Amino acid sequence: MKIFKKSIICIFILLLILMGLCIPSKAANSYLNLNELNFYAKINDDGSMDVVETWNIEIEDTNTLFKTFELDNTKFSSIDNVKVKDVTANKEFNQIDEEMYHVTKDCYYGLVNSNGDFEIAWGVGLDDEEDTRTYEISYTVEDAISKYNDYAELYWQFIGEDFEIDADKITGTIELPESANSTEDIKVWGHTEGLNGEIYATATNEITFELNNFYAGRFVEVRTLFPSYMIENANRTYSTNRYEEVVQEETEWANEANARRRQEEIKDLIITILMIIAIIVITVILIVKAVKYGKKLKTLNKYKPEQELEYFRDLPSKDVTPGEAAYILQEAYYGFSSSFGRIFSATMLDLKLKDYIDLRVEKDKKDKDVIYIKRIKPSDEKLKNDEKKVLDFIYRVEKKKEEITIKQLEKYITSHSSSVQKLIEQSGKDIEDQLVLEGILNKSNKEEFIKYQTMSGLYFVFAIIVLMFAFPVSIALIVNGILCFKIKKRINVLTQKGIDSKEKWKGLKKYMEDFSLLNEKEVPAIEVWEKYLVYATAFGIADKVLEQLKTVYPNIDQMDVSASAYMYFMYHSNFSTSFNSAISSSISSSYSSATGGGGGFSGGGGGGRWSEVAAAGR
Repeated sequence: MKIFKKSIICIFILLLILMGLCIPSKAANSYLNLNELNFYAKINDDGSMDVVETWNIEIEDTNTLFKTFELDNTKFSSIDNVKVKDVTANKEFNQIDEEMYHVTKDCYYGLVNSNGDFEIAWGVGLDDEEDTRTYEISYTVEDAISKYNDYAELYWQFIGEDFEIDADKITGTIELPESANSTEDIKVWGHTEGLNGEIYATATNEITFELNNFYAGRFVEVRTLFPSYMIENANRTYSTNRYEEVVQEETEWANEANARRRQEEIKDLIITILMIIAIIVITVILIVKAVKYGKKLKTLNKYKPEQELEYFRDLPSKDVTPGEAAYILQEAYYGFSSSFGRIFSATMLDLKLKDYIDLRVEKDKKDKDVIYIKRIKPSDEKLKNDEKKVLDFIYRVEKKKEEITIKQLEKYITSHSSSVQKLIEQSGKDIEDQLVLEGILNKSNKEEFIKYQTMSGLYFVFAIIVLMFAFPVSIALIVNGILCFKIKKRINVLTQKGIDSKEKWKGLKKYMEDFSLLNEKEVPAIEVWEKYLVYATAFGIADKVLEQLKTVYPNIDQMDVSASAYMYFMYHSNFSTSFNSAISSSISSSYSSATGGGGGFSGGGGGGRWSEVAAAGR
């Protein structure tokens, strides 16, 4: 057992490592994603730059989008002429002059915010909706160009590290004030993280750049030198040459970038090798496990009933509790809590037959049935432990009262979740212990059954997870999952005696369900059906059995209370649909409630703001 657990733990650790190596980390934004972000920047001969950003963006549960710029008068003096347009709706937004965290729909502002950054923000109005929209943001950057004796320089960060939105694609075009003599006169460099972008002087007056799979938290900046004669008047003018200094700086950064690229290539190679090794190791381990499972499977033989029965009309045992009968019928009873409501109800019926409690029904003022539970005597040694637990639980609800209603019991169950959990757990343990003593249940086999059932599920889950990046491992996991499932099916949770008992309970259940179709000459006495109904309730077929009885006892629902108080109660209280379902619902409710190179300057950020309700839930 210990070796088994250790080997499985090792396999799962290796799988987790493999998943960590293969799955890229991505700072994904669950509510915003840019399909494409396009920049068009036109440099003017006075050193200013007109910029148009086009955002094609998927939006969900967001009411405001924004873009910020860190103010730095050594790089530019101001940002003016801000406009925002909804291209999808062909609508210009209305400008407002105040900062708002949640901007009014179809409005925008462009101003210095409370953090000291220049911010453009606009209201999209998709608080509880999702849509794909295209927006156009335009603005002018004053004094964006520095003019030197030999060249003019633009060094601009289009996206800063604080930008919060992923983008599938980023494109850009920079238009110069006029044409150069040759594209060789235009020098361009692009800086970003991930080394996945391209930038070119595509014409004598045009520069273009493009990046794919941009992740939030990175930056995108462009640096270009072009002939200084293109700029006539610039506030930032310097009487020095710029070319040599820039080339030296960019060369150093390029060398650093190339070194990082080589490191990334080596890292990728190492990861690939480790992944292959991990796949081989895990596959070998799983093959070894599969061989062991196969050998174990050959040694297992599922017990079969000594006599197969279609119907069985007698009680397999007179002292079997409803909980024991339900446990035997289901065999591997690992979902005890889901059926405990029926067992609880059936146990109460059994306690009534044994004169430990009384159940009666009266009409209230609205002519509705009110079911009363009355104590008669406390638990004693004649009761098995699981029935004692139910009786003691009912007495705790009654306290000093001699009688309570079903509604009071339901209320107590719903409001005392810990007590209900304890009752379910202790009753399940008592039933297992009782069946072990009676030679019905093999507890160690049951533990092994649960182990292989769990392993089978885990193998299949991991097979799905690793299918896309480790196919051989996935196949080996599936094989092991199938073998564990087959082993589970062959494990004898019940002993031979238990299997024979189960066959009889199955026959009795079918007999009760089909009784009216059998044309039996001898009809069991009412007293026998009273006992049958206890187990019918535990099996969840009480309604069907009561209908069966009407066919052979047409006047049973007219039976006087003196003839059979039990049957009178069952019919006139609508027990199985009212009491049983109410108790089951209360128990279920109670149980569930308890459980790049470069870096010219720091750019700005951008992102979206959730609605008030959405933000509160995150």
